[in-house]
Amino acid sequence: MSPAAHRARKVAVVGVSLSDCGRVDTATPYALHAQAARRALADSGLDRSVIDGFASAGLGTLAPVEVAEYLGLRPTWADSTAVGGSTWEVMAAHAADAIAAGHARAVLLVYGSTARADIRAGRRTANLSFGARGPLQFEVPYGHTLVAKYAMAARRHMHEYGTTLEQLADIAVQARTNAGHNPDAMFREPITVDDVLSGPMIADPFTKLHCCIRSDGGCAVLLAAEEYVPDTAKPPVWVLGSGTAVSHTTMSAWEDFTVSPAAVSGRTAFARAGVRPSEIDVAELYDAFTYMTLVTLEDLGFCAKGEGGTFAAKGRLTRDGELPTNTDGGGLSACHPGMRGLFLLVEAVRQLRGEAGERQVRKAGGRLPELAVASGTGGWFCSAGTVVLGRG
Repeated sequence: MSPAAHRARKVAVVGVSLSDCGRVDTATPYALHAQAARRALADSGLDRSVIDGFASAGLGTLAPVEVAEYLGLRPTWADSTAVGGSTWEVMAAHAADAIAAGHARAVLLVYGSTARADIRAGRRTANLSFGARGPLQFEVPYGHTLVAKYAMAARRHMHEYGTTLEQLADIAVQARTNAGHNPDAMFREPITVDDVLSGPMIADPFTKLHCCIRSDGGCAVLLAAEEYVPDTAKPPVWVLGSGTAVSHTTMSAWEDFTVSPAAVSGRTAFARAGVRPSEIDVAELYDAFTYMTLVTLEDLGFCAKGEGGTFAAKGRLTRDGELPTNTDGGGLSACHPGMRGLFLLVEAVRQLRGEAGERQVRKAGGRLPELAVASGTGGWFCSAGTVVLGRG
């Protein structure tokens, strides 16, 4: 195949899967990686010999070398980009570019974590920050935790635009509503705005239910060049466009607490895909905190800056709403084992394929959704990756 043909190749997601998720007390992170990878490969219907690219982060001293060895893979293209929760959208963008350019045939993205089980067993403790070296040394000694940084940003948005605690709480309520339709979600019992507001305070203004859950789990996504699509077991979901961006690490370098790097990655992804935010049928957004959902909705262009609280109200984010968002229940209710970005891609693909079961989004006339966006966030709005997907 000529270099020009390589550049013209389309890229599809051909396999997705979750490992066991939620409360997994008897597996190692490596085992969850392997379980998710095997299931995603089976979902694709392709032979493992097709895989010549591999991407992983967060496990092992030499990630992704150790994980690839555990899986019995010898990739000729690899990526270990680590930018927090947006890692997987950034990796997907890199993988799609590599496949389109002819540097790889099929790239496997895989993640697994036993963060919850490790804490319960005393193998690790909860981390309040990402470290105290480099620029972070000027913040950590003052108790400026990860949660506190998001809380400060939320307070700024409330001050600047009049966003209310009730509006933020309603985002958690809608996530739980979506989780109620997902048999794999860790928490499915309905909650109310009052439940969210009356919970134990974590970091003002966030009570417990404003914050993501801690779970175990893993997942995998397989991307492949278009010439392999005829051999796949499921309809392809095409990568239409992607964008990435980084912003800051210290709060003092963050120019505006109410703007995330998704404002850049989203604009780029939509432009490359040739679609508008108003055309998106399903949105899968990183939701470590309720404020993260709100500000990402704004920055992706679903509403104007400052209008996120109003936009997300009245059930608009539920399965049957105007913009179904985090349809599996998100990190707030379904699953959050540490870095959730890859789960966003899995859920987006399942929705476009029509494989989401009771939580399946339907358009007018019962039609399946045609366009989805997955947007991951890393650190405390330090990085963002956005991928636009379309049904073939």
